[in-house]
Amino acid sequence: MSDTQEITQALLEFRDERDWAQFHNPKDLALALNIEAGELLESFLWKSSEQANEDEIREELADVFAYAFLLADSYGLDVKQIVLEKIKKNALKYPVDKAKGSAKKYTEL
Repeated sequence: MSDTQEITQALLEFRDERDWAQFHNPKDLALALNIEAGELLESFLWKSSEQANEDEIREELADVFAYAFLLADSYGLDVKQIVLEKIKKNALKYPVDKAKGSAKKYTEL
């Protein structure tokens, strides 16, 4: 079992023990993911990156990952596969010779 499968399985077991699957439809998982991402951002509000509380970041980032993994599972998506596919797509949009050291969007390269 891969790490991503192990994480997903642990999340599903946690959810199912509490009978929360009824609340975990894709729309609500996407909303929860966005809310948790907002809470992650809040850790940085009015601070430099160095001033942000690492414990808060760890907690909120774990929530972001958890909802992302559950959302992927609800569509039968393999997290590793979709991330690696996206990296390949981005490599085509952002070739090293044009994108290295640049923060420009691919349409501006």
